Amino acid sequence: MPTKYSFFVQPQVNQSTNTLFGYEVLLRKEDNGNWHLPEDFTELSIEKQVGLVEETAHILAKQKNKHRSLSFNLNKEQANDPLTLGAIIALKKRIEPVSLTIEFTDAMPLIKVKEYSLVLHQYDIALVIDDVGTGSNTFDNIKHSLPYVDRIKFAMQNLRMSGNADKIPEYLSFWVRQARKYCLDMVLEGVEDSKDQILAKKYGINIQQGYLYGKPSMP
Repeated sequence: MPTKYSFFVQPQVNQSTNTLFGYEVLLRKEDNGNWHLPEDFTELSIEKQVGLVEETAHILAKQKNKHRSLSFNLNKEQANDPLTLGAIIALKKRIEPVSLTIEFTDAMPLIKVKEYSLVLHQYDIALVIDDVGTGSNTFDNIKHSLPYVDRIKFAMQNLRMSGNADKIPEYLSFWVRQARKYCLDMVLEGVEDSKDQILAKKYGINIQQGYLYGKPSMP
């Protein structure tokens, strides 16, 4: 029996207007009736993943969400695939008027960021660096890429899972300063309660994502 894959969606909310901003699409794999994260996101080809994103966009359009944004993640191996850029551009054309955002989950070489920035912006596709401050996306690794992207995303859950929740305000303050310096929008991920909302409001972060607004689910 063939392995089943699907994209779950998690809402992103503009808290300043109390409106839905868009969705992040998150790849999941079915195993004995249970859905879970794949061990390797490259086990499903970019072509097939893009097809699933397109299906997701059409499902959301039927739910009167056709003018929303979809965020699609790419790791370093996927970004280096010579077929990826073309697949993304073709996807964008097929899902109009849904807008598309690409999130880099890994720190990329500057030349790769420049390539994606130049091409994606020609097709009105936004470029985001995900999980800033954790994993490979440290400031030293991505600082020269910041002028070429549209948005950065700070994931509070990463610090909580690593036992560094107490450092969230310090780290967040730093990345808010970088966003202002480089004129970037910012997304706060991992919003779980009203305290997190207050923290976001303190730093003027309107676009928020987390369990408070909805867990990843089938579209």
